[in-house]
Amino acid sequence: MDKKLLESLYYKYYKEIVLYLYSLSRSRELAEDLAQETFLKAILSLPKKQSNLRAWLYAVARNLFYNDYKKQKRVTYMDELPESADPQQGDLLSEILRGERDRLLYDAMLQLDVRKREILMMHYFSGMPMKEIAAVLKLTTENVKVLACRGKREIRNYMEAHGYDIS
Repeated sequence: MDKKLLESLYYKYYKEIVLYLYSLSRSRELAEDLAQETFLKAILSLPKKQSNLRAWLYAVARNLFYNDYKKQKRVTYMDELPESADPQQGDLLSEILRGERDRLLYDAMLQLDVRKREILMMHYFSGMPMKEIAAVLKLTTENVKVLACRGKREIRNYMEAHGYDIS
């Protein structure tokens, strides 16, 4: 792989890959480690005819996370937030997301099932189009759109239940 291409990919996508992996793992250290491994894998095995490098990086990151999860059987996996976890203790998203409404929105995202959360994280935090998300998750574009719509509805209901008017 061309060193300049890898370098540009790294600077362009590293933060969003870490954020995506953090949304899955809820561990800053694991997210950063897996992001590094994602780019290492890019150095070693980028397909020659890969047209969408961003989607490929997300797919690699996702596969690395699930492989690691299977090996480690991590307790802090997606739908299980440990009671001791405090978003005010300087974790990655607390540094990124400021303000009560953003934290509430993040809490609403955590309430979603894994697939909906992944779709919305990729779409809103990484700006990926639905077609790319469908390629990463190996779903149809229509299925991704339906899941995104349902996820947004669940977030809206959560926010409204906590006193925010989302009109």
